[in-house]
Amino acid sequence: MEDKQVKRIENFIRRKVKEAGAKGVVIGLSGGVDSTLVATLCTRALGKGKVKVLVMPESDTFSTSNINDAKKVAKLLGVECQVIDFSSVYREFKKTLPIFKEGALIPNGNLKARIRMSILYYFANRDNLLVAGTGNRSELMMGYFTRYGDGGVDFLPIGRLYKIEVRELAEKLGVPNGITGKRPSPCLWVGQTAEGELGIGYNRLDIILKGVGRKSDARIAAEAGISRRVVKRVRKRIKLMEFKSKMPEVA
Repeated sequence: MEDKQVKRIENFIRRKVKEAGAKGVVIGLSGGVDSTLVATLCTRALGKGKVKVLVMPESDTFSTSNINDAKKVAKLLGVECQVIDFSSVYREFKKTLPIFKEGALIPNGNLKARIRMSILYYFANRDNLLVAGTGNRSELMMGYFTRYGDGGVDFLPIGRLYKIEVRELAEKLGVPNGITGKRPSPCLWVGQTAEGELGIGYNRLDIILKGVGRKSDARIAAEAGISRRVVKRVRKRIKLMEFKSKMPEVA
């Protein structure tokens, strides 16, 4: 099953690059499991010479371990890697915006995500590359991404894999345990974790997501070992966040 899954994704990557007439892909590499898996699959599909990765730290959320992990992954894959610290760019935004509110986690964090997106597309445009997104199915369904930030990409290689499936495939493809076992975080503010923001662990969340629309709330709750109230909350969020994965509506 794994071979079929890997081949499907690799064929998809090759097809998207060929259709666009691009020379390869550029990926934002965070040191986490999602971006590491995408970089691994793109390298397998295209060859290391057609994959470029960017490590984009920022002083407020600087993590030496994440940067080192990302560099190790790039070295292991043999792909070109550049570290771009965009702290000065973010500081200029803070100076320029007429009313910048320190401590406003969501707007400030989303601004960082959109700066990263701009950097990725600069390299994509300059070198005729596609931006390979790192979003997984769990986070896409929950709308857990920044629109025109980490959601601003050309294609999504692992967009049909739930988070638990991402970890499993990463392990099978030899991604180091130190990366597959990390607590997921977009690293947009200090102490941020994906599960903390979502209010539920991925193991249980994926059970809910796989059951929504196919099973009753009571059955999903029993399978996940949670209350129906939690299932209802997740289902409500899926509905509310559908717009983030669609093109803007035209009047």
